[in-house]
Amino acid sequence: MTTSSSAGTPVTSTSSTSSPCAACKFLRRKCQPDCVFAPYFPPDQPQKFAHVHKVFGASNVTKLLNELTPYQREDAVNSLAYEAEMRLRDPVYGCVGVISILQHQLRQLEMDLTCAKSELSKYQATTTTTLGHGLLNVNINHPIGIGGIGLGREQFFSATPAREHHHHHHHMAARSYDADMGGGLEGVGHTTRGSWLG
Repeated sequence: MTTSSSAGTPVTSTSSTSSPCAACKFLRRKCQPDCVFAPYFPPDQPQKFAHVHKVFGASNVTKLLNELTPYQREDAVNSLAYEAEMRLRDPVYGCVGVISILQHQLRQLEMDLTCAKSELSKYQATTTTTLGHGLLNVNINHPIGIGGIGLGREQFFSATPAREHHHHHHHMAARSYDADMGGGLEGVGHTTRGSWLG
């Protein structure tokens, strides 16, 4: 609508009207404020409603949405849109074909996972056994001695006779020293007695 101002310049006035949803536009009807399709079929996605209408029918979709709570409707519309698209791609199996392929892949992955767990358990058992033998050998060949000094089996048994030989030598030296000292004292005693008697 065009009007003229006082200066003679034309002024264009536009009414604030919103675009109808894709469903109402496809069905060629006026989109009401409480339209059940409007939240889920925006004007820029006309193909989405066209597929749903072709496979399920607009009246069936309307009935379904009215039976659901508002927070369930979005998931329902997305599911219907996906099923409709798959049905148009594969008229025989629809989304069932895709589901079958995914189920087969899932079973294959589960089998692969089971085999991997079996191999891992064998590896862990082998590693545990190897570590156990290694610790046993370390304890036998390298026992921990007094003061934290580690002596091997050969070192331990070879060191024992050396200590015994050293102790025996020390004992013999002590006996020899006592004998020498005793003899010396005895000689001194005889000399002293002789000088006293003389």
